[in-house]
Amino acid sequence: MTATVLMVDDEPDLETLVLRKFRRQRRDGLIDFVFARDGIEALRAIDRHPHIDLVVLDINMPRMDGLSLLQKLQERDDRKSAIVVSAYGDMGNIRTAMNRGAFDFLTKPIDFSDLEATILKTLRHVEVLREAHRRQTDAERAHASLSRYFSPELAKRLAAGGENGMAVHWRQVGIIFTDITGFTSLVEMVVPEQLAELLKEYVGGLTEVVFNHEGTVAKVIGDAIQVLFNAPGEQADYAARAIACALELDRWAETFRRRWKRKGIAFGATRIGVHAGSALVGNFGGERFFDYTAYGDTINTAARLEVANKALGTRICVSDVAASAAGAFRGRPIGDLVLRGRSEALRTHEPLSPDQFGDSATAKYTAAFGQLKSGDAGALSAFAALVGAHPEDSLANFHLRRLLNGASGTTIQLG
Repeated sequence: MTATVLMVDDEPDLETLVLRKFRRQRRDGLIDFVFARDGIEALRAIDRHPHIDLVVLDINMPRMDGLSLLQKLQERDDRKSAIVVSAYGDMGNIRTAMNRGAFDFLTKPIDFSDLEATILKTLRHVEVLREAHRRQTDAERAHASLSRYFSPELAKRLAAGGENGMAVHWRQVGIIFTDITGFTSLVEMVVPEQLAELLKEYVGGLTEVVFNHEGTVAKVIGDAIQVLFNAPGEQADYAARAIACALELDRWAETFRRRWKRKGIAFGATRIGVHAGSALVGNFGGERFFDYTAYGDTINTAARLEVANKALGTRICVSDVAASAAGAFRGRPIGDLVLRGRSEALRTHEPLSPDQFGDSATAKYTAAFGQLKSGDAGALSAFAALVGAHPEDSLANFHLRRLLNGASGTTIQLG
């Protein structure tokens, strides 16, 4: 690329001498020159040629001297590199020029070999600065894009590291799917402006929860979000993070739902599915746009676990794979679900907060489920007693209905 140098000096022969000295560089397209006789002409030249890379300026000139020109460039926040030409020994002016942004200086009378070397050295410096600026701009652009998907700290690391880790590859992940019950009905009942406000706050709130657990928002589709853990960054505790995140998402969503209910808006409950396993992860958007997401059976299973909550009456359904990988899991068993489109059952659990896990009702449920699992006929009366004491327990109600309808065991076929 051709570098453009603005020479600002009132010496009458300077233009001819410079063009002669740099004839080869001009012929090869390396350097082009623009000339001005004082600071006023220089400012006009810069306005006409905003791509000027370097200014070589004399200090003593009519109308506007070199120091005043540097001051004007500072005021305009025009950070062009400058070389100052001054009489030998004029160190006071040279110091002032350097304080106003000059990169180097030359003394008069000008040694044209020295001028050539100084200009070439300064242009190399300009290119280094430009490259640094380009990298910073690219990093800022990447960070702005990545911040939609990743927690702030992870976005910074990824932006600084380029596309490393973004290539499509297989890896172990924790996965969360969420959805809202009755969202279609809500769309038909609420005016568009209010729906937009609801979704903005809802998705924004869920995203903040995900980022607090350093998760990755892989997809936002209307009211639903897909969250990844252990991708793209390494997280040894990814399954535990996914389950902890699911519990916090549930708490936030329930608070949000109750608040809008008091305003007369029937916002549905948030259903959450959690699974862990191998998935194909990476940027599937190619070179034209960014689409960091995951595909595979693990992802499909998590989505089906989210849907299973509707039949079970639960809000969170966690696979045994995720619960076992998490370690120290606190929850209660749901059953062995045969999900839609599957032939093999998947053991599942409902995660609980520490208070819920230590509650006597949880102990009674666990005992009743144990009877159900062993085929004990007393399971029906155990669940009936539990529902009688805790009618709001949707999962206990689900098992009681199954038993009343003649079902047995813990294998549950879902359509």
